Amino acid sequence: MARNISGSLLVVDDDRYIQAAMADYLRSLGHRTETASNCTDAIARMQEFPFEVVLCDVNLPDKDGFQLLQWSRENAPETSVILLTGFGTIESAVEAIRMGAFDYLTKPVIGEELRFSIDRAVGQRQILDENRKVKIQSTQRFGLSAIVGKDYKMLRMFELIESVAATRTTVLILGESGTGKTITARSIHHLSKRRDKPFVEVACGSLPESLLESELFGHVAGAFTGALHDKAGKFLQADGGTLFLDEVATASPALQLKLLRVLQDREFEPVGGNVTQKVDVRLVLATNENLEDCVKRGTFREDLYYRINVIGITQPPLRERSGDIPLLSAHYLQVFNEQTGRNIIDIDEMAMQAMQHYHWPGNVRELVNVIERAVVLCRENHITVADLPEKMFANHDHRANIETQLGGASLKSALTEPERHLIIQALEASGWNRQKTARTLGINRTTLYKKMKRYDIDFESVYRHI
Repeated sequence: MARNISGSLLVVDDDRYIQAAMADYLRSLGHRTETASNCTDAIARMQEFPFEVVLCDVNLPDKDGFQLLQWSRENAPETSVILLTGFGTIESAVEAIRMGAFDYLTKPVIGEELRFSIDRAVGQRQILDENRKVKIQSTQRFGLSAIVGKDYKMLRMFELIESVAATRTTVLILGESGTGKTITARSIHHLSKRRDKPFVEVACGSLPESLLESELFGHVAGAFTGALHDKAGKFLQADGGTLFLDEVATASPALQLKLLRVLQDREFEPVGGNVTQKVDVRLVLATNENLEDCVKRGTFREDLYYRINVIGITQPPLRERSGDIPLLSAHYLQVFNEQTGRNIIDIDEMAMQAMQHYHWPGNVRELVNVIERAVVLCRENHITVADLPEKMFANHDHRANIETQLGGASLKSALTEPERHLIIQALEASGWNRQKTARTLGINRTTLYKKMKRYDIDFESVYRHI
């Protein structure tokens, strides 16, 4: 069979002749091969490069191969280690495999035995890499990595999601519109043992009361005008999986009573029917309303509130985690670059300052729309304040804050006057001190130098007419 497996290998042997001969043989097979003569050098090489396979002699001048194997298990667990010895015993081979060695070979090893062992090790690594890519893609779509954020409030939320995901406990997600409650619900499902079962979502506020009960519990033929045949509801569709009820505060009193029964007894009857149906459903609910206030007003049942509020997860609004805005912006910039085929490199620092001072009433959903709009409208390779919506500058306090970041130049000037003029103003205000100028403009010195070079800005060129 034709061989097409190649990998990155490290040969560790203090016998220079054996080391060179083995390296030449492995390179002739198409492997990228490096060498080391002792354990210390091998560890240094492994810290610099993630080798797929390490072939290590058991007897080395400083430490033995078992010590290198132990270090690899703790610090480079994805690297396969094959131990080599001149006098193998069954006991030492068993010990090597028990410690995590991929294989244990007796010298001389140049030949089919070595070739076969390396092919297996590299092939297994490639299979693991492919499986990891699939897992990462799935997790990126539905797992915690789909929720972008490093603010301490988000980190606490991540911990809570991971803690509650494996249980059957009902979860109530609280947060303003646009904060990402649906993604959080999907993450809870994806991290649970129910991940291979259905995730069913119902937006309670988008359906009239007369249809919502039928949508959730199903109906039998003739239950109401237009019910020509039996219909299975969302609870049955989600059996074994997770049912996500968004905008649960909009549910009618009658529907709330039926939800309470399902939560307590895991059973219900379809609309117009009298046959009780049992389901195994994990319920995740969400609302942007203050349910305690709803209970006080009498619009939400108190017993249902306590039943669903077993574990409460609060999704913080974007304005309370402005430090996540650069992270979110970079994430969605990449997403829309891929969708549109564009190559917008970044968002310049002035635009980012404007975004971080904006109050984001629409939260993450609004930020996504702003980034998509900017990617479409952007004429250069980076997004500037000119690519952002005017509504982001409507608040005078935010404008004043940004003007301070711009060293006294008005925001209107920044939007309408050439960038070259703005930079010259800042340079003059700081006495042409570039470090102070960069700080005043809210950019780093490297960016300032590039802009000065782009616009041919230096003291002589600006004042040569004087």
